[in-house]
Amino acid sequence: MRRISIVVLVIVSMLPMAELKAQDPQFSQFYAAPLYINPAFTGASGYTRLGVNYRNQWPNLQSSFKTFSFYMDHFMYKANSGIGMIITTDREGAAGLKSTSIGGSYAYQLKINDNLVFRPGVQFNYINRNAGFQDLVFANQIDPISGAIDRTITDPSIANQDLSISFGDLSVGGVLYSRTLFLGAAVQHLTEPNQSLIDGSSPLPQRLTIHGGIKLNIGHGPLRKDLTYTYAERSITPVFQYKTQGQFSQLDIGAFVHLEPINLGVHYRGVPFKQLNNFPNNEAIIFSAGVTTNNFNIGYSFDYTVSELGIEAGGAHEFSMTYFLDFNKPVRVPRDRWRLPCPKN
Repeated sequence: MRRISIVVLVIVSMLPMAELKAQDPQFSQFYAAPLYINPAFTGASGYTRLGVNYRNQWPNLQSSFKTFSFYMDHFMYKANSGIGMIITTDREGAAGLKSTSIGGSYAYQLKINDNLVFRPGVQFNYINRNAGFQDLVFANQIDPISGAIDRTITDPSIANQDLSISFGDLSVGGVLYSRTLFLGAAVQHLTEPNQSLIDGSSPLPQRLTIHGGIKLNIGHGPLRKDLTYTYAERSITPVFQYKTQGQFSQLDIGAFVHLEPINLGVHYRGVPFKQLNNFPNNEAIIFSAGVTTNNFNIGYSFDYTVSELGIEAGGAHEFSMTYFLDFNKPVRVPRDRWRLPCPKN
């Protein structure tokens, strides 16, 4: 599902009136990017939460993709509500198409019964996209005899220009969960805003995401070294995420083993029965590892590419970190009471 922007930017360089189309970046550790995949996760930890996600895809290629995201959210018990913010930056391709998104989100926590909770959420983003073509070489900059490149020669249409556009964006979502399972869905880019960097219309396609998981206990670990007199967690959590945007669709499916404090996971990305330009839709096998403490989660994952691109491109490296702050210790609900059973790294 990774973007078609490299091809499109080449077309733009040759056809000045072409339209620029792009798709959203993705995180393999989607469970560690809660506000990015669904605004309903805002405040779901029951704490003040700060998180960072970084992804470097195909680092061995000149046209690599780098994505960074920072989020912060807080749950307000008296209002049964979560509020949060998220900043995401993305640089893609040799031409350096840059996207920066700043968003605010809100979610309401509705207790259906003693075992079930529903959280609807909404997020508004302000997005800026900028394409600097200074790193590209155009035909009129190449000497036909010597082959030398003269970057002082400009193309009156598009070369050596910084094209930029800004627009608002709206996303909605919901998640239904108990103490052991969750199921959620979200629609990003609800209004399909125009993202064209040149004259014309290029709507940003809606992105539908469906995700879920269930936590299964697999026995008791040793007693925790604290005053809780409880056992360390031993569990396995199968998870999935299906996402579709425009003509592209992907399925992430796998499982995580939590042997407190260690987390290990593996899952597969692709839809093998679906063909894309006569190629099987197989993308990657994803391996992950992480550590969880009382207030700190850290994780690393590697995408082993199984598509036609091959592992020679370098796969993808991803890093996530989450830190929890508790300002309501005297009156807070116990930590695991209504916390979503998502993987912890």
